[in-house]
Amino acid sequence: MPAIRSAIADPVSQTSTGAIRYVLVVDDSRLQRKILTSSLKRWGFEVAEASSGDQALKMIQMQRPDLILSDWIMPGMSGLELCRRFREIEGDQYSYFILLTSKSEKEEVARGLDSGADDFLTKPVDSNELRARIRAGERLVDMQRSMARSNRRLSETLEEVQRLYDNIDSDLQEAKKLQQSLLRERHRRLPTGDLSLLLRSSGHVGGDLVGFFQAGPDHLGLYALDVSGHGISSALMTARLAGYLSSAAPDQNVALKRGMDGRFVPRPPREVVAALNALVLDEMETEHYFTLLLGFVELKSGRIVLSQAGHPHPAVQRADGSVGQIGSGGFPVGLLATARFDQFEVTLNSGDRILILSDGVTECPGPDGQMLGEDGLSALMGDLADIRGPAFLEALVWRLAEFNGAQDFPDDVSAILFEYQGLPALT
Repeated sequence: MPAIRSAIADPVSQTSTGAIRYVLVVDDSRLQRKILTSSLKRWGFEVAEASSGDQALKMIQMQRPDLILSDWIMPGMSGLELCRRFREIEGDQYSYFILLTSKSEKEEVARGLDSGADDFLTKPVDSNELRARIRAGERLVDMQRSMARSNRRLSETLEEVQRLYDNIDSDLQEAKKLQQSLLRERHRRLPTGDLSLLLRSSGHVGGDLVGFFQAGPDHLGLYALDVSGHGISSALMTARLAGYLSSAAPDQNVALKRGMDGRFVPRPPREVVAALNALVLDEMETEHYFTLLLGFVELKSGRIVLSQAGHPHPAVQRADGSVGQIGSGGFPVGLLATARFDQFEVTLNSGDRILILSDGVTECPGPDGQMLGEDGLSALMGDLADIRGPAFLEALVWRLAEFNGAQDFPDDVSAILFEYQGLPALT
């Protein structure tokens, strides 16, 4: 029962959160300090006394109080100045500051608040009012410290997130290098033409890939693919598909077969696309699908046989600068087991060229949201008719950025440019 009576007799203990334990009383009047200290100790607080603002600052540096009760008017440093200087060195742990004053003018109260005071008590101090103000101060200090702890945890979490982001960014930078390394050559000069390639991801890594491989002594294989989605999973898919169309390991290239003489020769493009469709559906556990354009160039004649599986139409630019799109569209790879794939062909004459590109070009939006489209591409190619080789692809990207209004495109951009010159004239 004594403990119950004590709690009832002590309103502070009923609501105390423990946020205020150590109190510093600052007053040049020894009697006033003793009166306040006596009440505070009776209520269970640890109390220290300072007779001036300078002494109080020294004591604060040794041990930070949870509550400061300071007279406003003191010789030397006033309570107002003490409050201001205390707030400057306070740090993260909040302390409650009550000014004891006979001032009641609004102007003076405003000055006190501007200096960092939390509350005011009019002298002579009423003990009941003091106890009520301490309870209010405990609630505020508890809330402030809780917020500080939350902010520290948030700051630590953000630092950890930043570390993770930096690690991921570093990994993605390496992944970008690896993906770009899949495109071993970006330009090759051939006896009957020039081949140029472009691969530019919208992020660190992307789902586009272009490439070529030797398909026997007289043919060159070309492929451009665009895996659905963006990011790491799409990039991993492109890397796996690159292995099926490898230039370094023709015996593993699904687009090649051995001829009667034992040398590698191209398979019909539609058969290759069908084989890749079966591989994706039967052997790859993925939700991704991809568009593909696969073609074989007969280097001596300029004849190209292609199969289009949902990829944008190739654009053929003749020697006179005219541009036309070819192909019938087709169905993407990896969606439907019963999909059928067709093939078609086009013959390039000396001075003609074919551009195979991803939808990141034709579907690139302008500032008004309108896409470049096939007509825009034809107009762009007409403007760049006199530019050849890698310089053409660089100019294409530059003009696309000009159209888009930004250097960073919303989708991956990739392209293959084959420019046919024909067999050299016999002398």
